[in-house]
Amino acid sequence: MRRVARDVVHMCRLRSVKPGRFVPLLRAPADVGDPIVFVVGTGTVLVHEESDHDLAAAIFLGTLDGRACWAIAVDDEPGPGAVPLMGLWGQVDDITFTVAGRAVQLVEWDRTHRFCGRCGMRTEPAMGERARRCPACGLLAFPRLAPAIITLIERDDGLALLGRGRAFPIPMYSCLAGFVEPGETLEEAVHREVREEVGVEVDNVRYWASQPWPFPHSLMLGFNAEWVSGDIVIDPTEIVDAQWFSTGNLPAIPPGISIARRLIDDWVERVS
Repeated sequence: MRRVARDVVHMCRLRSVKPGRFVPLLRAPADVGDPIVFVVGTGTVLVHEESDHDLAAAIFLGTLDGRACWAIAVDDEPGPGAVPLMGLWGQVDDITFTVAGRAVQLVEWDRTHRFCGRCGMRTEPAMGERARRCPACGLLAFPRLAPAIITLIERDDGLALLGRGRAFPIPMYSCLAGFVEPGETLEEAVHREVREEVGVEVDNVRYWASQPWPFPHSLMLGFNAEWVSGDIVIDPTEIVDAQWFSTGNLPAIPPGISIARRLIDDWVERVS
């Protein structure tokens, strides 16, 4: 019961402080404050400030306002108060949530690359870089990162094209998104994904911003684009529905955690 109380108090404290400054590092400096520990289980994470953890096998993440941040993997649940990563949003500030995402991704990478994909030998941490190395054949395995474009398409009459993905768990509309294929530029990925998903042609593709998206290991690259031609013809394997919307009749859209929402909010502010 005392452990639950400590975790709840810590969550409240994290939620009340201003977002800090995170510095990603490979090794912990000597002059760091008390640690912030991210305990990662199978699908859940627990954030708390405890100095009694064994950090020998932990993954160092960097420093948050001068405090060392560590990720510890456990084979079962991290303990009372643990939540899925998405459930952590809103309980902690944005920077701490980003560090938690980093912890979950690095733990999962470490778990799934314990053996060499080429020869099957057990891997070991590589010296001087974030990688696991095979001592037999020398293959290096770096943390996996899947770049994905996400695009808000605008028309010159002030409307924006939003689609409802088949994988969305709730009836929600968002910007069009898809993974970048090998050998293509980000701009080419925008043109291809838009054409494949809704059948229209776009132009004036402009980079807007990016966001790490640890569900499970993506980097979302946001773009704006302008409609050029074509009627909406959805790919039913990926899209349930897609429509042109005005700022005054928006459907349910993603929450503020996502770059999709920020793209939509930016468009609403500009058009309004």
